[in-house]
Amino acid sequence: MKNKVILITGGAGFVGSNLAHMLLAEEPKELIIVDNLLSSERPMIPDSKKVTFIHGSIADDRILGELPSQLNYVFHLATFHGNQNSIFDPIADHANNTFTTLKLFETLKDFPHIKKIVYSSAGCTVAEKTFDAAEPTREDAPVSLYLDSPYQLSKIFGEYYSNYYFSHHKLPIVKARFQNVYGPGEILGAGKWRGTYATVWRNVVPTFIYRSIKSMPLIVENEGRASRDFIYVTDIVRGLVACAKSGTPGEVYNLASGTETSILQLAKLINQLTGNSTQLEMGPKRPWDNSGHRFGSVEKAKEELDFIADTPITEGLRNTIQWTKDNMDQIDHCVNKHADKMEKITAFSS
Repeated sequence: MKNKVILITGGAGFVGSNLAHMLLAEEPKELIIVDNLLSSERPMIPDSKKVTFIHGSIADDRILGELPSQLNYVFHLATFHGNQNSIFDPIADHANNTFTTLKLFETLKDFPHIKKIVYSSAGCTVAEKTFDAAEPTREDAPVSLYLDSPYQLSKIFGEYYSNYYFSHHKLPIVKARFQNVYGPGEILGAGKWRGTYATVWRNVVPTFIYRSIKSMPLIVENEGRASRDFIYVTDIVRGLVACAKSGTPGEVYNLASGTETSILQLAKLINQLTGNSTQLEMGPKRPWDNSGHRFGSVEKAKEELDFIADTPITEGLRNTIQWTKDNMDQIDHCVNKHADKMEKITAFSS
């Protein structure tokens, strides 16, 4: 991607900022980042003369109108994070997921120099809803008409729009289905208040690591029976670059480790790595979450992209624990800035 003009929507976020650092190493002509900082922090944006940061939503007509027609690559990572926030506010999810995707693609269909667009989808949209033994979810798995959240709906709508704009306008869109990404750079409480605990306690790995470092109990829901496919952030950004370089337009690829890890196993491993001896705290099953056991098939990405996620979970967790310790002041600041709103939720629910 040397001397190319690249756009990352959501480029200040956890995955987006890690991707930006990797892309800068490829010496692009310009790296444009568009982010409304709804769930991210400005300091995560790389400090480089090649980076142009635009603060706002990619659905903003002004921002869309100012995108350079010389764009070569687009990574569409902007999203309304995630399931629980989308259930609380489906309208905001639509505005920041589905609507952003539609408006971006409608604009880009007339750009003459686009080589590849990579759309970030989610593996949870197609994973079988089961607590029995799971099979690896393939890219051609059927999509249920009964998904668990507006977030899952908006992610699959994005795939449908990707297919439409590829078929009807020849936009070279590749769909990347994320599994559960973790690693350095994910800041608990980053961005603005979005109405739920998930504003602060977002994904399970950073939440467990933060609480474990502070010798707090890890809250394990439904006895930790659920399992997920945890993929390290460096691996997933390599996968995104592979999609851009080698992915076939119109196709979809899992970016996955291919390894199933239960939430109970994850909690015990994190406590072991941090030395936290505080007992686990068992909580009830989340009522909306029917996606019990799941992990992604890695065969297609391996064969067509030459992509393999090669970071073992123990190594990835060690790196993430160290990064969290090194950046605890910033994380504490972001967690604490929502403290009054968290207290109001607690008071209301008690």
